Amino acid sequence: MGDVFTESKVDFGALAVLNKWPSLANQRQPDREPYQLIEGTLDECISAFMDKPAATRHLYEIRTAAQPPLVTEILSPEHVIELARLREFL
Repeated sequence: MGDVFTESKVDFGALAVLNKWPSLANQRQPDREPYQLIEGTLDECISAFMDKPAATRHLYEIRTAAQPPLVTEILSPEHVIELARLREFL
């Protein structure tokens, strides 16, 4: 797995959108569509996501162009947290 990180470069300047799912009692409403909060770079969207309270991060997702193997088109909260942790190494 370490080889994947050393060989992969993530373009944190790529266009991205931070979306939030409508919620009720801190739970996603699956019958509704997420709405856009921020349009900017992947780095800006990751930073904005990380500024959100940890207890509500499951309500957010980032959409960007896929950058295999580390970045998918829709980044889950867990994926965003991992990218934030690793971004200084990538």
